Amino acid sequence: MDAIDQKEIMENILYLINEQDEPSLKNIIVDTHPADLAIILQDLEEDERNYLFSLMNAETASDVVTELDEVTREEIVSDLQEERLSEIVNEMDSDDAADVVAELPEDLQEKILAKIEPQDRAEVEKLLIHEEDTAGGIMALEYIAVYEDQTVDDAIREIRRRAEEINEVFYIYAVDRGNRLVGVVPIKSLFLRNPRRIIKDIMHTDVISVTVDTDQEEVANLVRKYDLSAMPVVDQHNRLVGRITIDDIVDVLHEEANEDIQRMAGIADEEILQETSTFKISRNRLPWLLISFLGELGSAMVLNRFDATLEEILISAFFIPVIMATGGNAGIQSSTIVVRSLAMHETGTASLWNRVFRELRVAVLNGLIVGSLLFTVIYLWKHNLDFGIVGGIAILLVMINSAVFGAVIPFILSKFKVDPAIATGPFITTANDIFGLLIYLGMTSFYIAFWR
Repeated sequence: MDAIDQKEIMENILYLINEQDEPSLKNIIVDTHPADLAIILQDLEEDERNYLFSLMNAETASDVVTELDEVTREEIVSDLQEERLSEIVNEMDSDDAADVVAELPEDLQEKILAKIEPQDRAEVEKLLIHEEDTAGGIMALEYIAVYEDQTVDDAIREIRRRAEEINEVFYIYAVDRGNRLVGVVPIKSLFLRNPRRIIKDIMHTDVISVTVDTDQEEVANLVRKYDLSAMPVVDQHNRLVGRITIDDIVDVLHEEANEDIQRMAGIADEEILQETSTFKISRNRLPWLLISFLGELGSAMVLNRFDATLEEILISAFFIPVIMATGGNAGIQSSTIVVRSLAMHETGTASLWNRVFRELRVAVLNGLIVGSLLFTVIYLWKHNLDFGIVGGIAILLVMINSAVFGAVIPFILSKFKVDPAIATGPFITTANDIFGLLIYLGMTSFYIAFWR
């Protein structure tokens, strides 16, 4: 749904809501994808949203709820009657149902679980015992498994038997009589085989799996690395207990990316959801602000040390913001690449110097270009050839310094078990301001003493 279609649909929906035209609204609901309905609900006012949501049947509502952002989902769910909420949860896959139930108050959890079908309740309760950011917390209990000594025809019949229960089948998992995972058969390969073939003879035995307590980010990295559509989940005895599908992996990558962005800004996830107090938000942000504050005091001391230099050649003060901002941006660019590599487990200790040297080469090239531009600006604006050379060389050195710091600091923080995503920014900006000023004003002092 593009922007024009969405705007047109929103106008129609708002009109129909005001007119209380239920038949027309239900027609729109039937013809619109759940993901698009979720976007529409997120843009409506609370009363309008609740009214439109009330017109959806339980199956559609369950699909829409899983597509909503956390804030909107919580607002909608909190307004639902127990009976309606139970119907919606009952229509969900086990992993989605567990996610929704986990967000409810404990007393309401029990009431909802008591109203859904016994088998569904048992599945949700199995999932609720796992941490939400682990493989067990994001897996679904719906999967197709057959014994290794069964035939291809047996596996196909099992797929047909459970077609209504499982929406997407990517692999058939082979287990022994103790339910231990021993092999996997891609769905395409299954249908190309002779129906009388034994699963053991056609399965891949080098199965990539994860345990229930594997961190969700590691699961996402494995799926990306091996180009999988689904990941089997096993317990500590290698017994098959669930699977994680690609749609869950996409959600994990989105969640982890948002988390890293928030951490780089020193912002906790709760702030985005507007669920914590002012004091808690302050507690999350303040330590990193204090680090920056103390670092900038060091910058002030550097400026104080070079006050005579600034008085001697006033032109040098004009370009301090240019030097600092450009150097800071170079450092942030380098650190962002390295932090991402660490988060995606793409970079080990052995490649540290390769990464540093690459960032150094980039900084030299960019520094030469920016330095040439600064030289041109100083020469044309202030008609000072000598100081133009000083400024150009200074910004080159500052950019090199910042880029190297940006490449090295995340590795150092990671070694000391400090999250590079949340701690790199303050260290980069502080180091750039202190050392950048020392380089720039040091060169300016040298120019005054020996060149001017």
